[in-house]
Amino acid sequence: MVNRERKRPVVYYVQPRDKMEIPSNTALQPPASAHSPAHAVQPVQVVLNGRVLESNRRIPLNLDWVEEVRVNTSAVERRAATHCARRTVKKEHQAAWLLRAIACMDLTTLSGDDSTERVKRLCAKARNPLQRHLVEGLGLEELHLTVGAVCVYHTFVETAVKALEGSAIPVAAVSAGFPAGLSPLAERVEEIRRSIEAGASEIDIVITRAHVFNGEWQALYDEIAAFKETCGPVHMKAILGTGDLMTLRNVARASWVAMMAGADFIKTSTGKEAVNATLPVSLTMARAIRDYAERTGMAVGFKPAGGIRTARQALDWLAMMKDELGRPWLEPSLFRFGASGMLADIERQLEHHLTGRYSAAYRHPIA
Repeated sequence: MVNRERKRPVVYYVQPRDKMEIPSNTALQPPASAHSPAHAVQPVQVVLNGRVLESNRRIPLNLDWVEEVRVNTSAVERRAATHCARRTVKKEHQAAWLLRAIACMDLTTLSGDDSTERVKRLCAKARNPLQRHLVEGLGLEELHLTVGAVCVYHTFVETAVKALEGSAIPVAAVSAGFPAGLSPLAERVEEIRRSIEAGASEIDIVITRAHVFNGEWQALYDEIAAFKETCGPVHMKAILGTGDLMTLRNVARASWVAMMAGADFIKTSTGKEAVNATLPVSLTMARAIRDYAERTGMAVGFKPAGGIRTARQALDWLAMMKDELGRPWLEPSLFRFGASGMLADIERQLEHHLTGRYSAAYRHPIA
């Protein structure tokens, strides 16, 4: 169903709203225990500009909202370029933010040479993302820190579910013809169904990018809505493949369609594109989430994926989410990193915080 009700234009000027630094006495605390129900992806009260938001659900496609999107690309790029210089945290506050990054991480392996043993090792790392001497030195024994989820191909879902049994760590499966999204729709829907039957509690689907290039918004909406209907209550992240979409306007338009179709998260990339997550793209998508929330009263999560490899980048993305969307978007229920190599660098930074020395990267293997 198409709703062509006339609304105000969506214009992304993307000018800095203030010069506020990340508070040195940040309320951002290390994550809750992995053994509590809150560690799983569950709705939390989300407030934006004083308004309590609901979880996202499908609404009719409003083509006016899509067609009226404008993105000031130069302003977006300026804002992203100055963002890193204007946001900084140090010492114990930086350590707390890095712990938050771990809690919001989808620890991922999506390589052609993946094996059962590699997935088992990855799951062991997901259960204990920090080495024991760091946990003890930082006094984190009671936190039971884990990552936000483990993300694997459908083939390894059962292996990951078994390896994570009792941990409350969700297993996310990439589905729907990942990474190209070009297999027939019926096959992509069936793949989602099989992943859920295998035990996946989150599904990362990939859209057909040609629908965006051709302006086929109804086709894109119907595709994502079909995927979400198959997922049911299972958490669904819509991968837009932003590195293939060419323009920030296309990114913003695809974001709006995905949200109206019921996606729980919008995600930048598969990690297989030549260009993956960037701050300008992420800023555009975060602003789309904010405008969508203001119009509909519903909250959508965000997942940057691909190319995020350092602790410094983790801090940049966390600061952007807090600045643009607020504290609720620093929870795993609304924000995830799609990464694996980043964890090793975070461990190195935490070791430096603890000892004053950087350890060699080889001392922090992932899988």
